[in-house]
Amino acid sequence: MAENNDRTKIIVRTSITGIVGNVLLVIMKIFAGFVSHSYAIITDALNNLSDAASSLVTIIGTKLAARPADKKHPFGYGRIEYLSAMLIGMIVVYAGVSALIGAINKIKNPDETMYSTLTLAIVASAVLVKILLGRFFVARGKSTNSQSLVNSGKDALFDSLISSTTLVAALIRVFLGYSIESYLAAVISFFIIKAGLEMIVETISKLLGESGDEEFAHALKQTVLSFDGVEGAYDLVLNNYGPDAYSGSIHIAVPDTYTAWDIDDLIRDIQIKVFKEHNVILNAIGVYSINTKDKEVAAIEDAITEIAINTQYVKQIHGFHINKKTNVIRFDVVVSFDAKDRNAVQIALMEKCKALYPNYTFQILADTDYFES
Repeated sequence: MAENNDRTKIIVRTSITGIVGNVLLVIMKIFAGFVSHSYAIITDALNNLSDAASSLVTIIGTKLAARPADKKHPFGYGRIEYLSAMLIGMIVVYAGVSALIGAINKIKNPDETMYSTLTLAIVASAVLVKILLGRFFVARGKSTNSQSLVNSGKDALFDSLISSTTLVAALIRVFLGYSIESYLAAVISFFIIKAGLEMIVETISKLLGESGDEEFAHALKQTVLSFDGVEGAYDLVLNNYGPDAYSGSIHIAVPDTYTAWDIDDLIRDIQIKVFKEHNVILNAIGVYSINTKDKEVAAIEDAITEIAINTQYVKQIHGFHINKKTNVIRFDVVVSFDAKDRNAVQIALMEKCKALYPNYTFQILADTDYFES
């Protein structure tokens, strides 16, 4: 809870810095835009205003996401941060569309621009401020795992490029006499819209559920495998309920000599250690028994494993079990996403197994590797 509070404070303070910085830039650019009659500078100022609004959305979203779980939302409110990140993208798109409409109007009805040393200095200083703000936001966003801050930071860095091109247009007007500001504002608007749409798509991808961090999953499995008696860790599923808010399940393989009491102790110890080291709540830990007594079962398992690893797109099998009373062989198979028809791969494996052991009934469950790279 303390770590979550610290994270919220960092995000809020960073966002306040962004609001103050962007509001100051808006005031300076609006002044410079009206004095010089440059719609490109005014467009840039409106974009900074949208950045200030984005920072405000980040603050509100972070505060709401930090609310504790309750009866209505037992998994907490962490995903609100993703919604706020998407809203930031929508604000950016709106700013871009508004700027494009204004630019088209100015192309039709141009104004005579007049730049002074002061207006050029304002635009130049805005470039530097935006670079510093962008790097600051991205760094803080990555350290706190805040997609909203990262989005705001990327937008700020992009704004520095926009301000740079505005400055170049102003210099061209001063030294060469060509007025391209309105056309530049239109081009800038397209890039703003593109950046906003990319933010929205990225956030929607997170809401839909991505494959996850393979390194993080590997580290978690290694923690589980560090326990004596755990000879395999499979079927890891992590549900994301906001940045750094995970719950999930996993299967472990233990010797068939373990008693229910042994397994109970082991599961509880695994849950505690995984939460301490990875901040993941394992709501369920399933158990596969490993044969240590029956040599015939071991021989059959070795033979079927050999078939599996020689079947294209089969990554692994696990949870192998034979019920000699019913002549049923059960195991799970992980088929790669690279296979065009994963079900066909499973059927092909089934047929190979039946051909080798026709007296057995096979129950093969298809598993998904949610962290396949």
